[in-house]
Amino acid sequence: MLTIKAIWSFCLLFLFLLWGGDALARELSERLANFPQWEKLTSVQPASGDLVYPEWMAGTWQVTSTLVDLAAPLAPDIVTPGFEGNRRQLNQPVSFVVRFVKEQPSITKLKILPQIDKKSPLVADRAFNSLNLARAYLGDEAVLLVKVDPDSPNRQITFLRSSRQLVSIVTARATETTPDDKFITTEVFQQLFKGGSRPYLNSVESTTAYHKLSTANPAIEADQVTAVYLSPQDPDYFKAGSRPVALYRYRLEFIPAQMPTTPKE
Repeated sequence: MLTIKAIWSFCLLFLFLLWGGDALARELSERLANFPQWEKLTSVQPASGDLVYPEWMAGTWQVTSTLVDLAAPLAPDIVTPGFEGNRRQLNQPVSFVVRFVKEQPSITKLKILPQIDKKSPLVADRAFNSLNLARAYLGDEAVLLVKVDPDSPNRQITFLRSSRQLVSIVTARATETTPDDKFITTEVFQQLFKGGSRPYLNSVESTTAYHKLSTANPAIEADQVTAVYLSPQDPDYFKAGSRPVALYRYRLEFIPAQMPTTPKE
């Protein structure tokens, strides 16, 4: 059965490979080092266009994501739905396939079919990645379709069973490259879950540090922290202030994919 707790657990990771502005020098790396002592970011910029990834992330990857730590800084006064249940996911790896491709101009803005330039920036295949991630967490039958707004990479809708929808909108982002060649991204987005007894809205920040390794298995590793903040509509919003109400830390490992790259329909 597809429950709100299961959907919530999946929502925490939903945009980690999809989106990215420039942060103040080393702010993002220091932020990861200071886990779980977090406040809301102040240096992010309004989201515009798509996040450009380094060329060493090009291709199709088998990703293993493992929840390695979690914290509820304001407990027991404020605890998000599903937080205690997520403890069962500690050290339980979840695998799925993602890919990074050359950006293709929107067909809706062109009178002819677009041609992909080898010099085009590298971006995430958002619909493909999100569909695979959603089905890894919720099951093939629970996730019907993922649609990305053809005019904006910052808005997408996941269509779930029983007429439920998850609307995700990126509102701000930042990137940083460290002296040790880590590529760090952060994105702030609003998530609206529709189709239950009442709509549920939250604000999420996901910060991820990618690092290319000298090995093939894994070839890339990443450290990711997802922070959940209350929305202004929540009665505890002012009580929480700028502090997150839940923090989740993941370890990600990427190896070259050796399997079909088309999600099952």
